[in-house]
Order: sequence, then structure tokens, then C-alpha cells
Amino acid sequence: MGKTIGVVLKGYPRLSETFIAQEILELQRAGFRLELISLRHPTDKAQHPIHREITAPVHYLPEYLHEEPVRVMRALLACIFKPGFWSAISAFLRDFRRDFTRNRLRRFGQGMVIAAEYAPRLSFLYAHFIHTPASATRYGAMIAGLPWAVSAHAKDIWTSPAWELREKLGECEWCVTCTSGGRDELASHAPKPEKVSLVYHGIDLARFPAAGAHSVRDGSNSSDPLRFLTVGRAVAKKGIDTILDALALLPPGMNWRWTHIGGGPLKADLVAQAARLGIADKCSFLGALPQAEVLETYRDSDLFILPCRVDETGDRDGLPNVIVEAQSQGLAVVSTAISGIPELIRDDVNGRFVDPDDSAELARIIANLGADPATRNALGSEGEKIVRAKFDHKSAITDLIAKLSASLDGARKGRAA
Repeated sequence: MGKTIGVVLKGYPRLSETFIAQEILELQRAGFRLELISLRHPTDKAQHPIHREITAPVHYLPEYLHEEPVRVMRALLACIFKPGFWSAISAFLRDFRRDFTRNRLRRFGQGMVIAAEYAPRLSFLYAHFIHTPASATRYGAMIAGLPWAVSAHAKDIWTSPAWELREKLGECEWCVTCTSGGRDELASHAPKPEKVSLVYHGIDLARFPAAGAHSVRDGSNSSDPLRFLTVGRAVAKKGIDTILDALALLPPGMNWRWTHIGGGPLKADLVAQAARLGIADKCSFLGALPQAEVLETYRDSDLFILPCRVDETGDRDGLPNVIVEAQSQGLAVVSTAISGIPELIRDDVNGRFVDPDDSAELARIIANLGADPATRNALGSEGEKIVRAKFDHKSAITDLIAKLSASLDGARKGRAA
């Protein structure tokens, strides 16, 4: 496949970003030479099996510049004499005036390290997330004279200022994103909207084989209660607090247990909320888990619940991969019709929609589906058909491979000229 691609990531490895690991593994299998460049060190104690299959070397940038001052100073001295350094300084100062933060300064320092330490053996830079990883990538690419591209996802699209999206989309070679809504938003800011393409993540169906028979639990048996599941980080946009409020409203005679998988800053608040509502004994907060354990929990569950919302900062999900995973296992999904979720879930076809923050309506839907395994399982079966027909990651990765191959060919021709 030619020269090496530097993949710039916010953090690696991360349990919550299996879609990125899946993509990296498929690019590795396609023959690309990759080096992974992470802005942060990992915080998760466990890893998914897929991370052990990825053999690309992993490098860590200075997470905070003051922690590695000698390394940053060496990068500065190496970059001063590169042809693109002063253009990058000019771009950084324009950005710094509009975003007068330590974070902006940190991204420029990380960009210098990319340009000094890694760029000499790279032909192309590819960033995941259009906010901070793309900032460091942009500065590094500008200093080193490398072409670059970006994959945008959710929070990074909706919380980045318009001026920054416009300038990054004007300078990168191309951008891919994982929902139609995200594509349309990015295209509205791009000087050349055709640079922005829709590429769904999909899932590796070999890792999510069909689950087999569905359960017939209906909540009437106290020794075999209904099993409700939520997978997702404990952050405001997931709407997990609404789930707890809804669970507290379920009929007293319905037997159920709810499991949450995922870390996140609001986890302690959710645990306290469950206790305050008097349902803590029916709720399990398991934290982040490896993929094999998450899969087992999907298969043991009866209903997947994730009532996403747009939070007060404008942050929102795209199409959460956990919804795709749940549907691959024949689980009916209760969610909200925001962002990319309606690109998979259709109301009364393979799941049910509820308005964000409407705990009373959510409770009604959960109770109805919990007591009606036939309807619940019909919705889940239809969802599994849709996922297996339209969300196989192998079709999506083909488009990305074509883009990266074309960019590498262009880089080689540029050097030859």
C-alpha cells in the first residue's frame, strides 16, 4: 500500500471506542502501514480483544506540555526550520485569538511533536474527531507539509465553532462522518461540501453472531425478572437519568432488573439517583466492560433502553454503535428520534421512540414491551435483519480504503513532481 499513515486519536485504547479499533484493524488487514498517535494515555484498565489484534505501533504525545518540556522544546527547535512552520504559527495565532485557552496552546505543542518526531516517516495524517485531534493534526500537517483527512463523529461536530469547522474542512483533503445528519451539518460549513462523505461505522458481524432464541419473560415471575439494559457512558446526552425516573414509575407488580454498562463522570450521580428513587436494589452499575462481556449481557437481556438527548452544550450522539450492537442480537430498542438514530431505528418497526426527557412515556413503553414478549421480540428480529443487511462494517470500510489509497497515491505523485 505504500507509505505510512499516521492515525491521530484522542486516546488509545478506549473501551468506549470499539468502532475506531475496528476500523484500524480493517485498515491493517487491508495492508496499510499505520502508526497510532494518541493525545492521551489510556485510562481504562481493561482492553477489548480487538486491541490485541492491532499490531501498529502506538505513540503518545505530551498530554500536558509542562510535563515534558524538554521534548516540546526539542520539537520547537526541529520545527522552526521546516518550511511550513511560520504558516502554522500564523494559523495558530489566528485560532488563539478566537479560542484563548490552554487547550489551544496544547494542541499546537502536540502538533509540533507530530511534525518533529513522526512526520518524517509518514506520508499522510488521518485524525479521528474533528475537534482536538484534528487541531493537533492540522498544525502538524501544516508544519511538515503533509496532506491530512479527518473522521468526524458526534460531539466534535456539534460543539465545535463554525469558524473552526469551516477552516479545517477547507484545509483537509476529505472528511467522513457516520450519520446523514452529521454529514449535512459539516457540509453546510465546508467551502467544498463534496469533501464530506457519509461512511457508517457498522459492526463486525463476525464478533456479533446471531443470538438465537428470544426470551419470553413478561415480568410476572419474581424469580426470573425482566432484564433491561443500557450501554453507554454516564454523560448527560445519553439520558440515563430519564431511564431511572421511568423505572421508578413502572407498575409495582412488574418484576425487573436494569443493568448499566459504561463509565463516565455522572456515574456516581446516577447511583445516588437510583437510591433516592428507591430502586437501587434493582439496578446494577457495572462500569466499562470488555466487548465479550458486553455481548453476553446483550444476549441475556430483554430490552435495550437509551433515550438520548441534546445536552445544554449542544452535544448529542450520532448513531450510537451500542444500538447497532443491541439490534444485532435481536433486542428491541427504546430510544429517541434525534441525530442519526432514525437512520436505523424506525418506530413500531424495530423499536420504539420516546421524546427526550419524557420519563412518564418512557415508563409506559417499557411496561408495555416488557409485558408483551411477542411484540418485543418481533421488533428485535426486524432490527437484526436490518443490521445484518445494512450495517456490516466491511461495506463501509471499502469506501474508506478507497479514499486512503487515493490520498496516498496523490501524496506519492506530489513528491515525484
